[in-house]
Amino acid sequence: MKSLLRTLTILALAAVPYLSPAQNAPEPAAPPAAVAAPAAAAAPAAAPAPKYKDLAAFKESPGYSTFTVNNTWMMLAAALVFIMHLGFATVETGLTRSKNTVNILFKNTLIPCIGILTYAVVGFNLMYPGADYAGKWFGFSGFGVSVTDDVAALTDVYNAGYTYWTDFLFQAMFAATAATIVSGAVAERVKLSSFLVFSTVFVAICYPMTGMWKWGNGWLNTMATPFYDFAGSTLVHSVGGWGALAGVMILGPRLGRYRDGKAMPMPGHSLPLATIGVFLLWLGWFGFNGGSVLSADPALVSLTLVTTCIAAAAGAVGAMVTSWLTQKKPDLSMVLNGILAGLVGITAGADQMNMNSSIIIGLSSGIIVVLAVGMFDKLKLDDPVGALSVHLVCGIWGTLCVGLFGAKAGMAQFVSQLIGVGAIGAFSFVFAYVLFQVIKAVMGLRVSPEEETEGLDLAEHGNEAYPEFK
Repeated sequence: MKSLLRTLTILALAAVPYLSPAQNAPEPAAPPAAVAAPAAAAAPAAAPAPKYKDLAAFKESPGYSTFTVNNTWMMLAAALVFIMHLGFATVETGLTRSKNTVNILFKNTLIPCIGILTYAVVGFNLMYPGADYAGKWFGFSGFGVSVTDDVAALTDVYNAGYTYWTDFLFQAMFAATAATIVSGAVAERVKLSSFLVFSTVFVAICYPMTGMWKWGNGWLNTMATPFYDFAGSTLVHSVGGWGALAGVMILGPRLGRYRDGKAMPMPGHSLPLATIGVFLLWLGWFGFNGGSVLSADPALVSLTLVTTCIAAAAGAVGAMVTSWLTQKKPDLSMVLNGILAGLVGITAGADQMNMNSSIIIGLSSGIIVVLAVGMFDKLKLDDPVGALSVHLVCGIWGTLCVGLFGAKAGMAQFVSQLIGVGAIGAFSFVFAYVLFQVIKAVMGLRVSPEEETEGLDLAEHGNEAYPEFK
């Protein structure tokens, strides 16, 4: 035992030099070279692919091995993001009542399918329209995903580190996430057909348009101090959160949720499912944030994964302490949302933070998410899974944290973050609000009181998830 302890001590001491600067040093005044890399990658037009006369010539080039490694990592990251949809499905199912289980699973099965198809038909070219639209509010380079020759297919138009097809696949995995966020907030009372129409239009138009403003080298990316959102605290999570807020406001609360001015408990039917879902999402976030490096750069990918993991852990602790103090007992559902809050909070600046900043962002996000749940209940905005608190509130907070704690921190960056949050929030909310109102007028939006009481499994699908249990 003594020899084991001695060995561990020696290994720990040997590792100390490798823990800086990301873990021990104070936040740098200017981004170091390793941290500056994704900023260039985030502006697609700045990294044109090398030109080769044919496919064989590119495969014989000196950089082909590095290209292969980068492309492999990006495909793995896309697979990890895809797993997140299973995580969303189980979280939402676990935090809602058993009579709506089939309905929740059905929506979460169709959302990624709709997202992939709409992104292929219109979203990808709306989000990345090309260099001619740099600095613009809107651009569109045509329907469908296609390339002109083998070399173009192999070397992505915007980033030389992976193929055109890998680029599309990774971005498509992100696309449906925004609609999934809305799904949880409007659960247990929205009509299935109406929600599917909303998801299709929201993912096809709203998400890629706002994404183009930054990631497609639009106006937010060409400001004097560019807006910064590394992996989507605002561009993915709060876009979905604003859509969710519009839906919750128009739908109204579930029957019996508020009585005499107080929120009545409507506990979810399976905390084990919810817990499994959160850990699946945590796993998927390694691809969500790690893949957003847009290469297999060993230093930057590992830094990003560490900051992501630390923030998630700190979010759980912050939510645990806050729920324990405010509710007198620790609440598992709050801790689970605290993990997600930490993940959402770190996403905007995961490549810029040191260990201390990651802990602060995670802890504060965990505290904020518990307080936000209480705030929305006081406002009688019924959100069965806490999507507004996790994705909207913590998405905004995490984006602002780039200007407070990141390598680019400063007043100019903070103002740019505010502009980005405000512009994307205003557009997304108005778009979703108008879309929900149109759907409500044309198709209806909410199921009948009888159907809601019976449960959407029977009312909408004619079957049950647990028919043997009555």
